[in-house]
Amino acid sequence: MKFKGFKSILVLMAVLLVLPFTACNNSNDDDKIIIYSNADEEAIVAIKNALDDNGFKDKYIVKTFGTSELGGKLMAEGKNIEADMLTMSSFYVDSAQDKDNIFLEFTPDVVPLDKDNSNYSYPITVQEGAIFYNTKELEKENLDVPKSFKDLTKPEYKDKLTVSDVKHSSTAWLTIQALVDNYGKDEAKDILSKIYKNAGNNIESSGSGPMKKVEVGEAVVGIGLRHQAVLKKAEKKPIEFVDPEEGTYYLTENLAILNKGNEEKEKICKEMADVILKEARKEIIKFYPNAVYEGESEDESIKAKDVKKYPKKLTVDLLKEHQDLSESAK
Repeated sequence: MKFKGFKSILVLMAVLLVLPFTACNNSNDDDKIIIYSNADEEAIVAIKNALDDNGFKDKYIVKTFGTSELGGKLMAEGKNIEADMLTMSSFYVDSAQDKDNIFLEFTPDVVPLDKDNSNYSYPITVQEGAIFYNTKELEKENLDVPKSFKDLTKPEYKDKLTVSDVKHSSTAWLTIQALVDNYGKDEAKDILSKIYKNAGNNIESSGSGPMKKVEVGEAVVGIGLRHQAVLKKAEKKPIEFVDPEEGTYYLTENLAILNKGNEEKEKICKEMADVILKEARKEIIKFYPNAVYEGESEDESIKAKDVKKYPKKLTVDLLKEHQDLSESAK
């Protein structure tokens, strides 16, 4: 019993020694700007590089989430969310602002090309959908190159196709927008149903899931993010992409600052926003080749030729409507 008591004293002393350091570390973290983001790895790296190279190294923490997870947190927690600033799909940002007016109005040192851009959030990436395929596997399977989303309903693509699920990924929403806008809800549902049947067990929860499967040859053809296919092709991977005949639909991921009444942190956030929107964009546009600010140059060789905007404003309610359509097609 005495030995056990001595061990307990040693453990207690160790805990007491550690506590001051833990408290100190927490205090330091409290001073850092917390950035929440659903961005892909390429954009996160660009943001960190820009901030580190422009005086903000070790002054921020980036926490990444899936789109649905972060969107749910944002809509549920509002201004009580831990983040000081975030980069997030614009439809979630707009819906949260309409609901609770939680974002700070600010004017960064950039001029958006979209004259209807809000004064509380600014685009950092343009997400586009596309069809892509593994060139080696396509040849081995003797399949035609698909030209449209509708082509992927053909029986020859059975068990050769992979897609993402709009319940979990906004990437899949780009496909549904294209189908509904071109064919109407009823035919879009029929097309989706046949696409899901062809995909079988290859319906992924992650927007990047289809590319991973196509790259390693687990699937031949995929529907996913266009910039990922452009990047893989540039890396000499056996990947080719198709801009579908229905058009290349897009959504933006935007930067916004939470309005929490802390003037000191808000000032720092505005300075960081300027760096991200000016300096990080220089790297980001290499992967997402759409100009969003005056003075930016587009790489015409990799830019989609038939870019389309969904006719209705993208909102969380519209997403839910299209999610229900998708579920009814399964």
